[in-house]
Amino acid sequence: MEAQALRKRGWSISAIARHLGRSRPTIRAYLNGQRVPGQRRRGVPDPFEPFAEYCRLRLDAETGDPHLWATTLFDELVELGYAGGYSTFTRALRGRGLRPDCDKCAHAGGPDEYVRIEHAPGAETQWDWLELPQAPASWEWGSGAHLLVGTLPYSGIWRGVLAESEDQPHLIEALHQVCERLGGVSAEWRFDRMATVCHPATGEVTASFAQVAKHYGVIVRVCPPGRSWRKGSVEKANHVAAQRWWRTLGDDASPAQAQASLDEWCRRRGDIRIRKIGGGRVSVAELARREPLRPMPHPAFPAVLEVERLVAPQALVSFRGNFYSVPPGHAGQMMLVRHLLGAATLDIVTAGGAVLARHRRQVDHAGVICQADEHAAALEAKVLAARAQAAGGGPCPRKTRRPPSVAARAEADRLRGAGAEDKAPVVDFAAYAAQARPLSAASPAGRTGTSTGGDVAGPGPA
Repeated sequence: MEAQALRKRGWSISAIARHLGRSRPTIRAYLNGQRVPGQRRRGVPDPFEPFAEYCRLRLDAETGDPHLWATTLFDELVELGYAGGYSTFTRALRGRGLRPDCDKCAHAGGPDEYVRIEHAPGAETQWDWLELPQAPASWEWGSGAHLLVGTLPYSGIWRGVLAESEDQPHLIEALHQVCERLGGVSAEWRFDRMATVCHPATGEVTASFAQVAKHYGVIVRVCPPGRSWRKGSVEKANHVAAQRWWRTLGDDASPAQAQASLDEWCRRRGDIRIRKIGGGRVSVAELARREPLRPMPHPAFPAVLEVERLVAPQALVSFRGNFYSVPPGHAGQMMLVRHLLGAATLDIVTAGGAVLARHRRQVDHAGVICQADEHAAALEAKVLAARAQAAGGGPCPRKTRRPPSVAARAEADRLRGAGAEDKAPVVDFAAYAAQARPLSAASPAGRTGTSTGGDVAGPGPA
């Protein structure tokens, strides 16, 4: 400010520099606007600068995702080679104004008060369904997918399993798989008032799910009505799963790849979180190892899983990434794939309840085509019969000898004759000699002419 004032009075840059005790390049830079007071020039290159354009594109309001979590974007930059810290990254986002403002979110409020509930190690597992919209079309799961999330609130560790539906058999199957990923079974399970576990009006556990609780040896706790945050640990895990994993899942991922990516994310990102316990700092993975969980019962609870599937034209039915055959004649019809959890086989059943086929269940998402020999033979016979009926007999023989017919040979001779008339060579040497004699007679006397086309000499007898 003083330099600007002195400059307006007519002072030279050298005089201002001597008066203020600064160098002339510094005074000149401030007077020309090249430097701004309060903003220091970096002595080293900014590590965020190469990634600024990528962040701008990811947070763009039209082509990107303006609500993408900073932690999720930071994970992506680390994979791309960003070596700075998280606080440096968020400061760069704020300083450059890369995240656009959202008027709707600016006026959205939330609960003002929370109560922290202490949990003993291994005492409780909290469960909840997370609805995931816009599932990839290749999954053929309708409008969305479903993720059952289970968390141990003492340590904060959580795992999730993708499911096609939220009915009770899918719930039981996902419960078993999540417990395997968590490492065992806790003493209690806490749910909200989902109809597959309890009667929503009264909160009493249903008779069918009571058998499940008895099989796993747990006590079922149901949240009070309208108090879903009573299981706040799993609610927060749902929030993280939706924002940091599902929001960035690619469209080309299969269900198996999506499940594998979620398990990997939980191990690499979720389990390394630091929690303060007893005045110390411990990772979530270390706390999870301290929880006294009981071993998993084997086999799983024998629930009957049923899903609808459309029979393909090849008489195949898809289930969990594999294909199972049915007798021909049912293409385009809806069938039920029925599987008893823990069993080695599955049944394909009609809408009326008739069992069409029974197959040994293959490993999920292995891409195996399980086709019974009798189904393959019946399908082949049906296809051959259809071809025979359409052609008026069996398929034409492919190895018979059929030379060109008389008419074809005559046409070939005609074509050869037409070509010979156009380009016929001179084969009559007498005619050639008769044409060459007048030319020989016109040559000078005593001079012998030699033809290049044959043994013709002139003048004189040949």
